[in-house]
Amino acid sequence: MADSSSFSHTLVLVANRDATSLTPVDIQTARDLVRGGAPVTLSEGEAVEIGCTAPATWMQPDIGAVRDVFAGRGMDVLVTPRDNRRKRLLVADMDSTIVSCETLDDIAAHAGIGEKIADITRRSMNGEIEFESALRERVALLRGLPVSLLERAWQDVKLNTGAVELVRTMRANGARTALVSGGFTFFTSRVAALCGFDENHANTLLDADGMLTGTVGQPILGPDAKLAHLRRLVAAGGLDMDDAMATGDGANDLAMLRVAGAGIAFHAKPAVRREITSQVNHTTLRTLLFAQGYRADEFVTA
Repeated sequence: MADSSSFSHTLVLVANRDATSLTPVDIQTARDLVRGGAPVTLSEGEAVEIGCTAPATWMQPDIGAVRDVFAGRGMDVLVTPRDNRRKRLLVADMDSTIVSCETLDDIAAHAGIGEKIADITRRSMNGEIEFESALRERVALLRGLPVSLLERAWQDVKLNTGAVELVRTMRANGARTALVSGGFTFFTSRVAALCGFDENHANTLLDADGMLTGTVGQPILGPDAKLAHLRRLVAAGGLDMDDAMATGDGANDLAMLRVAGAGIAFHAKPAVRREITSQVNHTTLRTLLFAQGYRADEFVTA
C-alpha cells in the first residue's frame, strides 16, 4: 500500500483517553475503510493519522459512515486535505468550547433563575431562536442583580481539556489566536489570559452603581460579528481563508465555521452537527492539534 505522503488527504483517528485506547485493530479498520497508507502515531494509544484519497473516492459513502464505525468506542474521526494542515489563525468560541460552561447560565444560576435562562440559551445555541434577541431577553432578566454575581460565576469556570495546549501550541508555531464570544468581556478577558490568546472579543454587560442594568453594550457580537472578526484577522495577517481554523458549538458559530479552511464543530448542538462535517464529539481540544498533524510531544502547555 502507498506511503501516506502520496495521498491528497489525511484521516486522523483520536480516542477519548478517559474511556478507551486505540488498538491495532482500530487502526487497521480505519485504514481499510479509507484504503489508506501506513499509519503514523501522533500520540501512543490516543491518535494516529493515515494518508488517504479524498472522501468522495472511498468505497464508503462519506466521512459520516467512517465516523459511525468508531462512535461507540468513544473515538473521533476527521479528514483534512494534506496540504496546508497547520493553520496560521485560530478563532475560537468560548462558552462550551474553550470553557466547559455557559457563563451567562452560571450567572443566572447564582441569581436563582438558572433554568429560565438556560432554556433560552439551549434554543438559541441550537438555532431555534435568533441570537441577538435571545441575548437581550436573557440579559434583561438580570436587571437589578449585583455585579458581584459575575465574580461568583467566574469561580465556576473551568477550561476544557486541551484549551491551553491548543492555543499555546499554535501560537508557538506562528499562528494568531483570537477568542471571539457571544458571551461577555468580563469572562473572555480572563479566559484569554489563562490560555494565552492574542486577543479577545465579546459583549459587554452594562451596570450602574454596582447593579446590572439588564442591558448589553451595542453593537451585539453575534454570528455576523464572529464572521467579521474571522475575515478581519485573515486580511490583517495577509492570509487566505484556508489558513484559518475556527471552532465552536452553537448556531451563532455557523457563519464562521462554514467559511474557515478548517471549521470544526466541538461537542456541538444538533443543528451545527447537521451542517458541519468536521466534528469533535467524543474527545478534547487536543484533537484540533492532531488534525493539524501535531504530535503530542510537540504540544506546548506553558
